[in-house]
Amino acid sequence: MIRACDLKRGGFVEMNGVPHQLDSMQVTNPSARGAATLYHFRFRNLVTKQKLDQTVKGDELYKEADFEIRPTQFLYENQGTYTFMDQETYEQFDLNKDDVTNLLPFLLPEMEDLKAIISEGKVLAVEPPQKVTLTIEQCDPVMKGASATGRGKPARCETGLTVTVPEYIVMGEKIVIETATGEFVSRA
Repeated sequence: MIRACDLKRGGFVEMNGVPHQLDSMQVTNPSARGAATLYHFRFRNLVTKQKLDQTVKGDELYKEADFEIRPTQFLYENQGTYTFMDQETYEQFDLNKDDVTNLLPFLLPEMEDLKAIISEGKVLAVEPPQKVTLTIEQCDPVMKGASATGRGKPARCETGLTVTVPEYIVMGEKIVIETATGEFVSRA
């Protein structure tokens, strides 16, 4: 069992016999003396992909989900079917587009460092690495006097993801993106 105050974003718990992943959380501190801190959670059901919002006190207990995380590689996409390979057993498995929606902005052919979440022999989800390196396909040209602390500009990456980058970034440059937020981190 794990207490609500010990849960971290991306963590897994079991509710009603189904594994859920914590997508986001917000903490509300009490203004009155003696009141309890409240935790606002948004869980994602790994089987149905539905969102579940809960507000609980910090001492609320959750059952830890029973699952296995395996290193996985993305191989290719064919007519909406995405093929992955378990890097330990070399077995391949397919997921449809709905199962990999959270991955699509970061997914490149033959991409490694993915994690397959497996429960009872079934792949429930595939998670991206914390950071990915993508190439800029389109962005505005560099403006004279652009600085690192200046304004940002939109840039479209090779996967179709649009991010805000500093003005000094040019087309064709490789950048690092944080997958949790989808935001620019640095040049690669």
